[in-house]
Amino acid sequence: MTHEDDSKYSIDAMDIDDNEDHDDSVRKRQPDLHHKKSTTGDKTRKVSKRGRRPAQIDQKQKLERSRQSARECRARKKQRYKYLDDMVANKERSICTLREELELYKKWCLSIDRGIIPAELENSLQSTSNQNNE
Repeated sequence: MTHEDDSKYSIDAMDIDDNEDHDDSVRKRQPDLHHKKSTTGDKTRKVSKRGRRPAQIDQKQKLERSRQSARECRARKKQRYKYLDDMVANKERSICTLREELELYKKWCLSIDRGIIPAELENSLQSTSNQNNE
């Protein structure tokens, strides 16, 4: 290599300073819009956007899932109402049985007030005493 060739490749110190200032000003005016770079020491890493992108869901599948969910909800609702109806029916039967028993006791009380011991009461008392003796 000759001295002329060296001059081609040599860079003046003044040129380096000017180029650095020029590069900084260009970087400041043209920020990178697509991704940010974070520098920690000598390492540079790309910073991505936060969160998940919304998934592309087929509209037909979405509607079918919605319909299926509605069917299941209606089935659960029917089952719940059936359970409640059965429970109400059982409670009504027990209430009727208790009312009949209450009426029977009222009749027995009226009979006792008149001085008459009802035969059913006497039989009930004897069967209870027999069970206690055994």
